[in-house]
Amino acid sequence: MLNGLLTLRGAWDVVRQDPILKFMVVAVTSYGMVTFEGPMMSLKSFNGLVHYTDYIVGHVHNGALGWNGMLTFGILYWMLPRIYQTRLYSVSLANAHFWLATLGMVLYVISMYFSGFVQGLMWKQVEPDGFLTYRDFLETVIHIVPLYWIRALGGVIYILGVLIMIYNLVKTMSQGKLLEQEPAQVPQSIVEFEGHPESIFAVVHRNLEKMPIPFIVATFVAAAAGGILELVPAVLLEKIAPTQALVTPYRPLELEGRDIYVREGCYTCHSQMVRPFISEKIRYGDPSLAGEFVYDHPFQWGSKRIGPDLHRVGGKYSNAWHYNHMVDPTSTSPGSIMPAYAFMAERALDTSLTKRKLEVMSMLGVPYTQENIDQAVTDLKQQAEEIALDLQSNGVAALADTEIIALIAYLQKLGIRIEEKK
Repeated sequence: MLNGLLTLRGAWDVVRQDPILKFMVVAVTSYGMVTFEGPMMSLKSFNGLVHYTDYIVGHVHNGALGWNGMLTFGILYWMLPRIYQTRLYSVSLANAHFWLATLGMVLYVISMYFSGFVQGLMWKQVEPDGFLTYRDFLETVIHIVPLYWIRALGGVIYILGVLIMIYNLVKTMSQGKLLEQEPAQVPQSIVEFEGHPESIFAVVHRNLEKMPIPFIVATFVAAAAGGILELVPAVLLEKIAPTQALVTPYRPLELEGRDIYVREGCYTCHSQMVRPFISEKIRYGDPSLAGEFVYDHPFQWGSKRIGPDLHRVGGKYSNAWHYNHMVDPTSTSPGSIMPAYAFMAERALDTSLTKRKLEVMSMLGVPYTQENIDQAVTDLKQQAEEIALDLQSNGVAALADTEIIALIAYLQKLGIRIEEKK
């Protein structure tokens, strides 16, 4: 970031006139902010406040909209006129795009930063008597709804700028002629072109680019190194000290419900990991343990909480509550912004792959016996009938062969440990 900004030192009068440089200035500034925030979020105290909040959304969109987006816009405005051997159709439109993109990004990012801090502080606030100040999670959602509208406005403004850019670039291409071949004399590097000696790294990189196969191998080795350093210790640790299972494997109906949960993107609004903080223990229950996730492939820890954490939701509410919550969320949680999933109460559950799913899970280490696999559909129907009968006894006209029954079975399984079933 500093290299980029200091490169423009003494040329800010040019920046004021050139929309391409404006995009670059905002891009490198966003880059600097995002790469500073990354190490900040590795600190336990800071991460404990912002993790699972909208702050993370603001952080990644500062990079996506500010760094990647603005950089891409600047590159396109610079490149296409040269490819089509013409001038940019409208500098004024490019400037308009810059201000719209900047305003949209700022509204989007700042609203999410503020929303994240509000969420984190409200979740953690505990009264002197040991009770949560905001006991109902929905209170923390209602407070940030206005910020979601600001975020939406920012996104619309940003997209409007993109549409202006598309029009500008299409007009630019239509008035020019496509360059069929690059000029013969192209500087090999900016550093060499400006008369400065190249570093040893630049020389090695330039020579590698002339040898595609070694360059691909070198790139692969460099990219794989970090992954190997992370995976090897985890694999060795599992062999040395295997994680003790604290839960039973999912029954076939619960496994189908889990797939529906994933399909509908429930993990994007609900997490499944109670962190070891006093406020979370009061709100959700005991912190999550590694042995509770041994049969999750993949785990559903999530990354954001628009709704409450669900890792301890099993047995917390009745089947009827879950049914009504899915069909009409506001019937059980007034003010909820969760979408309705009434269609699942009518859509038939597809069990054609249930047996195969258990076989795959068995290959991944879940201790299903051959009898469990052979009787998968029978077991699924039995559990579905039990849930449907319970719902019907509570005045809910539910059909046993529908998707909503499977999802209820999955939710009622979450957080139920082996010792709790004895």
